[in-house]
Amino acid sequence: MLTEINFDGIVGPSHNYAGLSLGNIASANNAGDPSFPRAAALQGMAKMRGNLARLGVQGFLLPLPRPNHGLLDALALDETTPPQLRAAAWSASSMWTANAATVSPAPDTADGRCHLTAANLVTMLHRAQEWPDTKRQLEVAFGDTRHFAIHDAVPPTFGDEGAANHMRLCESHETPGVEVFVYGKTGGRFPARQHEQASRIVARRHGLDPARTVFIEQNPDAIAAGAFHNDVVAVANGRVLFTHDEAFADQQGAYDAIRAAFPALEVVEVPSSAVTLQEAIRTYLFNAQLLTLPSGEMALIVPEECRESPSVWGWVETMLAGNGPIRQVIPVDVRQSMANGGGPACLRLRVVCDPATVDPRFLLDEAKADLIESVIARTWPEQIDPSDIGSDSLAASVIAARLALLDALDLAQLG
Repeated sequence: MLTEINFDGIVGPSHNYAGLSLGNIASANNAGDPSFPRAAALQGMAKMRGNLARLGVQGFLLPLPRPNHGLLDALALDETTPPQLRAAAWSASSMWTANAATVSPAPDTADGRCHLTAANLVTMLHRAQEWPDTKRQLEVAFGDTRHFAIHDAVPPTFGDEGAANHMRLCESHETPGVEVFVYGKTGGRFPARQHEQASRIVARRHGLDPARTVFIEQNPDAIAAGAFHNDVVAVANGRVLFTHDEAFADQQGAYDAIRAAFPALEVVEVPSSAVTLQEAIRTYLFNAQLLTLPSGEMALIVPEECRESPSVWGWVETMLAGNGPIRQVIPVDVRQSMANGGGPACLRLRVVCDPATVDPRFLLDEAKADLIESVIARTWPEQIDPSDIGSDSLAASVIAARLALLDALDLAQLG
């Protein structure tokens, strides 16, 4: 029985605000502020618990090893090294598992397996270090090769940012869907991180039907405004595309191309006259989880920042008063993640599969949530100040915290 499982990233114990992500407005605005890793991880766990209760199934992925001593050695650090280079090896950005991989479910692929390609994330140093460890974790979580195929990252220089620039539309999870890849060509002052050729390489690797695969250019104005990934301005689920009206370079052309492959498409478009592109990016209205509940209704899981915005919440109330496909909007508190530029959608990787084929150590239940939270409360640093990055004492506590979690989950093999 195929179902969609959200695999959320547990926020790592080195979570900090170093401002490493060019084009990510929140990351830049909060650079140098103190961070609160324990609170961040517990906020993420609360979101997971909520979706477990709503959907009955929830997965997770673990923090990667930090600090990354291999990267520190490669950078040949000395007193002349810019602090951002040192901080890159401490980044907890793997928490945003929407960038872990691109996922094509079994009904879409030529060999009938679920394919995952680890994202190379080459545009940013602090993220480019992730994919080998990410792939190693994916090979454990989805190690049943009868049902899954795990691929190396796309080679550079083709930048690939994973599921954050990929959407799937379908009538049901058991039937072939239409996969939509969104790439950038230019973003003005900010880099376009997803390359068209990277998207096309992933589609070919996964054995997708060209007739059910669509490639769309992201609006360069959206990238320049801070929509460094497509999932900051658009999200899809089932038949529904929920999007800002400035998401794509050719908005109507994008709808036409998707509808040609998927005639059942339902578009829920938010006009700029109601919510400006800048306010959509500030509140992460579209970096939301669009879920189909067991009742068949769709719910949108948004950051609390959306409820605090008069224009965004005014539009939400107008939408809910109508008869559109999205019937619930549920705010959640992920402020620590938001301050670094990641909302509810950034924190999860969607994998359509039979839960019985997944390594059960990566599937959440209430008892396991209690266990994870107890480890976090006991071992995660309460606060990290910018001056702490690079210290031996912080390194020792971060390493010990992660190893304690691996031991508690019987996943010491990932140490």
